[in-house]
Amino acid sequence: MAEGITNFQAAYIHWYRHIPSKGPEWLLYIKSAEEITYDQDSYKSKYFSMKVGKNVCTLSVTDINLSDEGTYYCAYWESADVKIFGSGTKLIVSDKGYTAPTNFEILSSENENKLTYVCLVEKFYPEVIRVTWTEEENKEVTANVVNGEVWKSAEDDQYSIGSWLTVPKENKTKKYSCKYEHESKEDSLATTSTQDLTKTVEEQDCSTYSGNSTTIFYGDHLMHRTAYLVYIVLLLKSSMYYIIVLFFIYRMRTPAKHHGKKT
Repeated sequence: MAEGITNFQAAYIHWYRHIPSKGPEWLLYIKSAEEITYDQDSYKSKYFSMKVGKNVCTLSVTDINLSDEGTYYCAYWESADVKIFGSGTKLIVSDKGYTAPTNFEILSSENENKLTYVCLVEKFYPEVIRVTWTEEENKEVTANVVNGEVWKSAEDDQYSIGSWLTVPKENKTKKYSCKYEHESKEDSLATTSTQDLTKTVEEQDCSTYSGNSTTIFYGDHLMHRTAYLVYIVLLLKSSMYYIIVLFFIYRMRTPAKHHGKKT
C-alpha cells in the first residue's frame, strides 16, 4: 500500500528483494501494467507487478523455489533524494505447511504507577507473524509497545513471540486487545482475561514443577516459562539501569570527598 502518494497512478513503484548478509536487489519498477521496467530480462518471466485500486501495488512471483526466499519491499521516490520503503513481506519456501499457535494468552503485572501487559503467542510455523495492540475504540496502540524477537523452540521447528504494553495504572479498567496475524489464522485477546503474572510467580506451588516441563502450574492456571522469562528480562534490565546510575553517582561523589579531606 502507498497511502502517502498524492498521484498513485502516475507514480513509479519499485520492488526489491533482500537476502540476509546481502544488499537489497532491485527487481523492477512499474508505472502501469504496460510500463514495467526490469533489472534483468530473465525477470520478465519471474516477476509481475500491477496496481490495484487507489493505493495498492502487488508483486507476483512465479515458479517459486528455494532461491526465491527473502524479504520483498516496495518503494517510491517521495522527492528527488528521498525514497520511501514499505515494511516488507517475507517469503519462506517450505513443504512443512503451517501450524497455528497452540497457546495465546496475556499476562499482567503492576509496578509502582505502571501496569504491564505481556502478550504471548506460542508454537506456530512459519515464523512470520504480526502482533499489534489496540484500544477500546479498536485504534492501534504504538506508544510504549515493545515487540520481542521471534524465537525458535529447541525441540522442534515451531516459533514463539512475546509483546508487551505498558500503560499508566489509572488505565487498569480500560480494555486493550492483543492481536496476531499469521498465515494460519488471526486471533485477538482482550486484557479483561489476563492472568496476574506477579501473583503467579510469588504464590506458585513449586511441588508441581518438573525439570523437564516447559510449564509451571498454579491452581487452574497455566503459565508458560517463556512469558515468565520475558518479564524477568524486563526486571533485570530495569535493575541494571538502576545499578549503573548508582555506580556513576558514586564515582562522581568519591573525588569530591577526597578533595575535601585534602583541603
